[in-house]
Amino acid sequence: MSKDQPYQTRCVIFDCDGTLVDSERLCNQALVNIFSRLGGKLSLDECIEHFQGGKIVDILAETRRRTGVTVSIDTLEPMYREECRKLFNEHLTPIAGVPDLLEALTQLGIDMCIASNGPVHKMEHTLGLTNMLHYFEGKLFSGFEASSWKPDPDLLHFAAMNMGYRLQDCVFVDDTSRGVQAGLNAGIPTFHYAAPHAPEIKDPRVITLTEMPQLLDYIRAQ
Repeated sequence: MSKDQPYQTRCVIFDCDGTLVDSERLCNQALVNIFSRLGGKLSLDECIEHFQGGKIVDILAETRRRTGVTVSIDTLEPMYREECRKLFNEHLTPIAGVPDLLEALTQLGIDMCIASNGPVHKMEHTLGLTNMLHYFEGKLFSGFEASSWKPDPDLLHFAAMNMGYRLQDCVFVDDTSRGVQAGLNAGIPTFHYAAPHAPEIKDPRVITLTEMPQLLDYIRAQ
């Protein structure tokens, strides 16, 4: 798809963490903090290198395996979420250009929603901290509600259905390889936000964005 032939779009489905809010480094720092307290040797660079998105229980299980920490997932998960909450409250910002992008989409009459593997209350917290929640009231869709997590495509079907659109009327934006794979699995036009130092995704079906406002070059309202 070229900029001269943009997708006719009625709704943009966004991922949240790392796509709208600059939270991935903070999430990885939370892993470092809690596992270090429990005696695990873990660096921030190592966390970022291994991070692929997905369910938090899977991320915690993999990190536990790599560090040798034996504390149960049931204990680790609330520790992790509380550590994220503290870091978000102190340091969270929007991804560069996202507030202007959301305002431009609103002016164009293109609807927006979020499909995230994380819980709704986490999205409400991070979007509230970054003053973007008003764009997504009633439009937050979680893997926990859909009982399906990216890279499975069902979460995107769930989001589009609840927004009242067909998938072919939507486009999807995510920053992780799992998220991008969910878009491909769903057959929806998929954009990869390649944040600095993000792994390259080489797939002719995927359009790479190095800055989020570039999305406007590839879509137009129906």
